[in-house]
Amino acid sequence: MHNLPHKLLMRPGAKIRLREIAPDYHGHHDSKQRALKDIQSHVERMDKLQYLMYAERKHSLLIILQGLDASGKDGVIRHLLTGMNPEGCRVTGFKKPTPEELDHDFLWRVHPHAPARGEVAIFNRSHYEDVLAARVHRLVPPAVWHARYDRINDFERQLSEENNTTILKFFLHISKEEQLARFKQRLDDPARRWKISDSDYQERKFWGDYMEAFEDVLRKTSTKYAPWYVIPANHKWFRDLAVSHIINRALEDLKMKLPKPSVNLAQIRRLYHQAELREKAS
Repeated sequence: MHNLPHKLLMRPGAKIRLREIAPDYHGHHDSKQRALKDIQSHVERMDKLQYLMYAERKHSLLIILQGLDASGKDGVIRHLLTGMNPEGCRVTGFKKPTPEELDHDFLWRVHPHAPARGEVAIFNRSHYEDVLAARVHRLVPPAVWHARYDRINDFERQLSEENNTTILKFFLHISKEEQLARFKQRLDDPARRWKISDSDYQERKFWGDYMEAFEDVLRKTSTKYAPWYVIPANHKWFRDLAVSHIINRALEDLKMKLPKPSVNLAQIRRLYHQAELREKAS
């Protein structure tokens, strides 16, 4: 587990071949049952670290989740929120741009959802759709989406340098076969059928195009200040384990501390004892 972030990190500029990364990799655990202790430990640690961030208010955390349909973005969010106080955490899902959003630059709809100091923001899809779906479906000319890589890097550098934002980006990597199996689960389970969409099957036709687009994203936008991690996601339990482990390691590196009280504790203690005495006398 200690070397997991190093193993899954995409180094800046490295040539990525997603077909060479096994989506069913599961580390040294061979089952969810055997991993449960570590999973719970990560959740408890994440709770403490987020509490420190919220109290200290010197840093913020932006978590970006990308992946094809059924790769598990919603599942990761549910997992993370079991170890985070919702008061200090916001989740934003980025769907198809509205007409108003299309009248602005592509980052206009994203910036307002960046985390404030002390806050965790989770993006379910993100500004990367503008170099993924926009590219695959030819929604803009190649010259337009080509230029967006640099603008994305500048945007993320700004968040990192000006607001002490730690940016962690996760590509949830599943196989085409696993995606189809999850589509079947949706068909078979009445509680999941609301997720079914015609577009799920239409998008499968573009699998190869999306893999090529993701490889370019990983190569051109994984940076020291905003790294990409490729998370093997065929096993949901390993996906959750890996993401929470990487988040904890990044937060631990911030060396956060609880702030000192901003009030006179001696005076507050006197007020408390006076209130305690009045309560006993009543």
